[in-house]
Amino acid sequence: MFVLVNLKAYPCDPIAVATAARDVADDAGVRIAVAPQAADLSRVAETGVETWAQHVSPIDHGSHTGSTRAAAVADAGAVGTLINHSERRLTLADIDGARAAAADNDLETVVCANDPAQAGAAAALGPDAVAVEPPALIGGDVSVASADPGIVRDAVDAVTDVDEAVELFCGAGVSTGADVAAAADLGASGVLLASGVAKADDPRAALEDLVSGI
Repeated sequence: MFVLVNLKAYPCDPIAVATAARDVADDAGVRIAVAPQAADLSRVAETGVETWAQHVSPIDHGSHTGSTRAAAVADAGAVGTLINHSERRLTLADIDGARAAAADNDLETVVCANDPAQAGAAAALGPDAVAVEPPALIGGDVSVASADPGIVRDAVDAVTDVDEAVELFCGAGVSTGADVAAAADLGASGVLLASGVAKADDPRAALEDLVSGI
């Protein structure tokens, strides 16, 4: 089970969260990654934690003000990237372009989708994984695995029907070890979460609780 922590733009200390994630990953033998703001990528990577970008743009060198090159995040120490998060949506063509740019720079990719139908469509683009995240549950205290487990089961089936090599992650409302265990029971191979760790008073304790369900 892969635990991917998106720090979004929350007012947390990215180095403190990264250090906690590194230590919990080492202690528990669990894969944990942290996705900080782009400006913090290199500092987070220097802690030794697995580091991911929150977004890459479907571009290379050129007149692309405000864009984020996949090569730049790889140079900063990232080994993977989110694509099409609900808060950073892209067109289908741009999702495919961002995935291709990431692949060209040896970055793993997790494409986010709102529902099983979108998850299946995303899987057809060939990412490493698809994360199903119903927008209404993002940032809340109730996990999709608890609120509507059918969404996770259907997303697993939709992705597998398209490409068995693509993994299915569960996101939205994941904040406890019980949520992680429920996601695994439904067939998810990873979880994507944010506020449960980024807004926690004690990020290490939150992470320890999360991995207790693995």
